[in-house]
Amino acid sequence: MSATQVPAKEGTRLFEELCAVHGIATRGAELVAGSFTRLAGGAAVDTKTLVTTVRWFVDFARGLHQGKEERIWPVLRERFPMRVRRLGQLAEDADALVETLDALESVIGRIAEERRVGGSVSWGHAMREGTLASHRVQDLLARRLGVEEPLFRGLIPIAPDEDVVGLRKALAESVPRGGPHLVLGLLEYPEPLPGREQVYAGLPPSVRWTRGMLVSRFRRMLKGLAVE
Repeated sequence: MSATQVPAKEGTRLFEELCAVHGIATRGAELVAGSFTRLAGGAAVDTKTLVTTVRWFVDFARGLHQGKEERIWPVLRERFPMRVRRLGQLAEDADALVETLDALESVIGRIAEERRVGGSVSWGHAMREGTLASHRVQDLLARRLGVEEPLFRGLIPIAPDEDVVGLRKALAESVPRGGPHLVLGLLEYPEPLPGREQVYAGLPPSVRWTRGMLVSRFRRMLKGLAVE
């Protein structure tokens, strides 16, 4: 760092980290929806890989959503009561997002129990329901983040550092620890997400040390989901 360069404020770092986590969720939603679409179109999607990926995504998206609702927005609302005016718009989609994640989890549970049976009526129903639910989750998540991120951009960088410490802890505890290959892979694929270094800094050393192996595992998983 040069003598004239000003260190980034902690709030700015946290905002960049949060945007990277949002990017993981967005890419995860796209991956799941695309996998269901390819499966419906007859592509050779591996059922076991699909089940594992969808369950990871549901846990990740649900944990992130709950963490923001219960631990991040309340702090910002208390600190900036006059500036947080669009939470009503956020609340409109909150219940729908939770319900659709639940529906997606239910569908993938049925698929996991049955596995693929050619011509099965119940399999066909589950595949269609999964396709619809996964695309609805993708749309709801994109709409919600489109409202949230401008608000976070205006609030988190100006939050006092003592608030940021608690907010960073809340974010870390909201993101499930499972599926490190998915976290790292989605940070990198199809190109590195802005803010990834902030996310890497918060990962356990064991995950950082095995980064190359985990990303390779992610790329093998993409083949199982028939991603070209």
